[in-house]
Amino acid sequence: MGVQGPFQVSFQQVFPHGAGVVGEVSKQRDFDRSSKEREVQQVDERTGLPVWVVDVMDFDPEARERTHRVKLLAEVQPVPPEAIPGVPVRPVVLSELTVTPYLKDVGNGRQRIAFSLRASGMSSPKGGRAAGDAKAA
Repeated sequence: MGVQGPFQVSFQQVFPHGAGVVGEVSKQRDFDRSSKEREVQQVDERTGLPVWVVDVMDFDPEARERTHRVKLLAEVQPVPPEAIPGVPVRPVVLSELTVTPYLKDVGNGRQRIAFSLRASGMSSPKGGRAAGDAKAA
């Protein structure tokens, strides 16, 4: 029996040291439906919501991978928390976080287990919801 995801997890389980947004939120391109002339945004098959992507940095000093691309499922483009003056990343908490394991090719015929992260929105670690934070259905 194969165990499949997505698995609902808490933000604290995945990022016990916290995380920060290190890029802009952008549309996830639907590579099957897009053409050179016309870009189509990916839609989540389960919820029907548009898919957005953002890169986040894991604040764990011993993390094997420091940056992760997170897919956000939201009707409108999520907005990251306010920037902190003088800090290059925006601390963030991802809501309704799920993890989906998959096998990733690492070359020479070898594979390793990797994880895909999805969330319904993002907010400031102080507990407030960021503008544009939306819930997945």
